[in-house]
Amino acid sequence: MSRARLLARLAPAALGVMLLGGCVYYNGMYNAKRLAGSARKAEREGRTFEANNLWGQVITRAESVVVRHPRSKYVEEAMTLKGIALARLGQCPDAVVPLARVSVFDARGETGEEAALALGRCQLELGDPVAADLAFSHVVESADPVRRRDARLHRARALRQLGRPDQALLALEGLSGPKASEERLLSLGAAGRQADALALTDSVLAVNDSVRHWDSVITIVGRHSPATASALVDHLGSRANVAAEIRARRLYQDGERLQASDSIRALDRFRRAARVGIGTDPGDRASLQLVRRSLARTRTVAELSPVADSLAQLAAGGRSAAQEAKALRQILIAVRAAADSSGTMAEQGDLRLFLAAESARDSLLAPALAAELFRQVVETWPDAPYAPKALLAGRVLDPEWGEAMRPLLEERYASSPYLAFLRGEDPTGYRELEDSLQAYAYGAETVRRRPAAPGIRRPGSPRAPAPGEPVIIRNPRNQRPDPSRGLEP
Repeated sequence: MSRARLLARLAPAALGVMLLGGCVYYNGMYNAKRLAGSARKAEREGRTFEANNLWGQVITRAESVVVRHPRSKYVEEAMTLKGIALARLGQCPDAVVPLARVSVFDARGETGEEAALALGRCQLELGDPVAADLAFSHVVESADPVRRRDARLHRARALRQLGRPDQALLALEGLSGPKASEERLLSLGAAGRQADALALTDSVLAVNDSVRHWDSVITIVGRHSPATASALVDHLGSRANVAAEIRARRLYQDGERLQASDSIRALDRFRRAARVGIGTDPGDRASLQLVRRSLARTRTVAELSPVADSLAQLAAGGRSAAQEAKALRQILIAVRAAADSSGTMAEQGDLRLFLAAESARDSLLAPALAAELFRQVVETWPDAPYAPKALLAGRVLDPEWGEAMRPLLEERYASSPYLAFLRGEDPTGYRELEDSLQAYAYGAETVRRRPAAPGIRRPGSPRAPAPGEPVIIRNPRNQRPDPSRGLEP
């Protein structure tokens, strides 16, 4: 067969393949692109419901092209449109896969740039600013002014999240409008440029004075620069139309942010929040913080009475801090009662006093008071099996006292199971003491929650507290202690 005749026979087949390819495009891709254009138009005109419906149809059309013609040259374009549509519908976890598998970083043409923007936005939403920065970087020089602006604005956000606020500010240069001003404010805050941030605040307030909006701004700035966020709180608090509860909440949250970096200013914030927010949830939370700080400074049981009164007022308020205040007051009262009734003649007084010291340390977070109670165990019950454990615990809280007690620890208590355990010897005696202490602690909690029926106690079991006897609450949530207790450091 001649070459000419062979080509003549193959020509119709080749033409058919070409027509099929064209059919795929015009019946599939053409409709998908047409629907995408309609969806964009609906978005611009504010017809959100209609736009979402159209984007859903884009996904269906694009999937049809991929399923029916998986080897078509239009598959990547179809997947790109599908990814864009999923991103517009807020389905970023599903959108990233089709957007990432195509060559979006070529970012050629309208669809490529739109895909890069969609991928970048989704990566930001999914918490990957590195990938987002890479995606946006391919569109910041776009010939289209709208896409170029969007890319620069979102890239600035990615750079700020990456801890590069100065570069974010460079990306924002020349951009105006509310979104650019807000992002610039956040970047200035992240950069610690407090004066510039405050100067910009008033212009942003003129556009958006929403409480929720500004609470978000303060929170974001506070992650990078607590001092700048604190200055913003003061600046916003000076406005006459800010409600007392909002001002108190911002002051309270500001105090929490500042605790690690500026404890003195944090204390002032809590005091102001408690004063401004009397009778409000944030005011009560601030008052509870002040109570806890007072407990942290408490050194003797006698100092607990005014603290108990403050907690009683908070518990009676019935607001968000009431439950915690009530639980804390119960622990405080139990600690005070145990300390007052643990003289040398009190049965198992060493156990009650030791547990009171632990509660002061672990639940009241009152280390100075706990150290004093541990010292009382050693001084009042020097021959008790738990005296060495109290000494070990007390010396951690009061190293000076612990050093003075070192000879006592090494001589008088050298044979204690606790010291033997520290030396790596047989832990049997240690375990017996710990199990006994644990059982007593749990028995005390059980009696407090549900009084036992009068009658019989198993031989060898620790005596539960009698009615009216002080009970130590091990924790505010009434959780059962672990079966085995740990040795103090």
